[in-house]
Amino acid sequence: MTKEKTQARREHLAKMRAEQKRKQRRAALLIWGTGGLIIVVLVGLVGFYLVKRAQESSLAGVSDYSYEAGQHVWTAVTYKETPPVGGQHNNYWQQCAIYDKPIHNEHAVHSLEHGAVWITYRPDLPKAQIDKLKDVATSTGQQDYMLVSPYPDLPSPVVASTWGHQLKLTDPADPKLVAFIKKYQNGADTPEPGAVCGGPDAITTTADQAPLPPEPTGNQQAPMEQTK
Repeated sequence: MTKEKTQARREHLAKMRAEQKRKQRRAALLIWGTGGLIIVVLVGLVGFYLVKRAQESSLAGVSDYSYEAGQHVWTAVTYKETPPVGGQHNNYWQQCAIYDKPIHNEHAVHSLEHGAVWITYRPDLPKAQIDKLKDVATSTGQQDYMLVSPYPDLPSPVVASTWGHQLKLTDPADPKLVAFIKKYQNGADTPEPGAVCGGPDAITTTADQAPLPPEPTGNQQAPMEQTK
């Protein structure tokens, strides 16, 4: 009888150990399965975020143009693009700054030749969006090469331009604007890299404050290109 009890006790203990091992295996599988699921979800979320950011900042919408540089004139110029992105321009460049009124195309294009980004916006753009645009302009890229001004009859609420490149936007908060500035400001296509976008010869007035300067006469001289 004692042997039978001993055998029964051994079998009972063996069953308990086997059951304990099964529970441990199930717990391990549950932990690993849950951890694996969490990792898959995290990887998926990170991948989704990266793809979304790449799409948001994609510059596939940039239009590219080709213009010969160094074409200085004293007369008004009729441009193909609105706003212009290159071509003939006035001998004087526009001081890179933020303007609350339109500036002359001919001065702005000269600034583009020096490497500036010209951000234009429709005059009726809501003030909050204009403020956002100015914030982007003052916090991104080189401020010495940033022009901002309203522009009547724009084809889009916001248009960013450099020499030979242009991006149309509907929202000043669009991350494409920052990406455009970082890529094209003083970029590889800048005709006169190192030329200043300021200095004593730069124009600081808006279009309503002063007409295009006339051609120098007598001992007057055209402005000299300056470098940093």
